Amino acid sequence: MQDLPNLFLIGPMGAGKSTIGRLLAAELSRDFFDSDHAIQARCGADIPWIFDVEGEQGFRQREVHMIDELTQRQPVVVATGGGAVLREENRRALRERGTVVYLLTTVDQQLRRTAKDRNRPLLQCANREQVLNDMFTQRDPLYRATSDITVRTDRRSPRAVVNEILRRVRRLVDPLETAHSSNKVSQ
Repeated sequence: MQDLPNLFLIGPMGAGKSTIGRLLAAELSRDFFDSDHAIQARCGADIPWIFDVEGEQGFRQREVHMIDELTQRQPVVVATGGGAVLREENRRALRERGTVVYLLTTVDQQLRRTAKDRNRPLLQCANREQVLNDMFTQRDPLYRATSDITVRTDRRSPRAVVNEILRRVRRLVDPLETAHSSNKVSQ
């Protein structure tokens, strides 16, 4: 069986990208990077501050540079920010440098997971549900077009999601892996 490619996690905020990414990286003995955390570490400032000072466009430009840098490392697991797919440069880097996994979740799940999080500038508003619905409408087609695999995360443990991702990525890398595994069990 071939080595697995870099794994890049995309999806909306609250889908579990960081949690699942850390577990995947540990399972594969790889370095894990969260692009938002890497931006904060490089800038020495949190994302709300960057949004306040530079606006969303300034943040997105920083994100392009960070995703370009992180996707060139080998072998890694990278969790991107929810809006990373808004820029074509990011979508191209992700598609060309690894396997992209879209972690799909519902707006209800996002609302629960982000309820007390004050580090999400786009959700600091009166109608968070409407904002999340609008973002889903805009971003879901981009997530789908960018990804190799889509995995639902609602009402599932992070470990179950990790196991599904690994099974499906291995099948992409070696389509006969599943057949070989099935034959071994049945013999």
